[in-house]
Amino acid sequence: MDEQAPVVESRRRRSRAEAEQLVAEYESSGMSRVEFCRKQGVSLATLARYRKRQAQGKAETGSGWVAVEVSGSGPAPKGKERSGLVVALAGGRRIEVGQGFDGRTLVQLLGVLERL
Repeated sequence: MDEQAPVVESRRRRSRAEAEQLVAEYESSGMSRVEFCRKQGVSLATLARYRKRQAQGKAETGSGWVAVEVSGSGPAPKGKERSGLVVALAGGRRIEVGQGFDGRTLVQLLGVLERL
């Protein structure tokens, strides 16, 4: 055996779920790719591969967006101001965005929700 041969450290492969979680963390982090990869100990190529695989999966299954119905603009309930936007989800969950919201934060939230 050659004692001069360099030692290559093998890395554990991430599962698909772990790769998707890493992409979700990157997209919601607000960091640059370089900064995020350095912090997580991941190469830029690996992150790019995970993002590409996830995007291809979405293209095959559709975007995840669904048709919506705009409800009437009745008066706001007593004691509550009307918000800029309300999304009512199955199971009684709601996403409510006030007027003058930060659009960048909403884009990050939608990115995370699309992966669920």
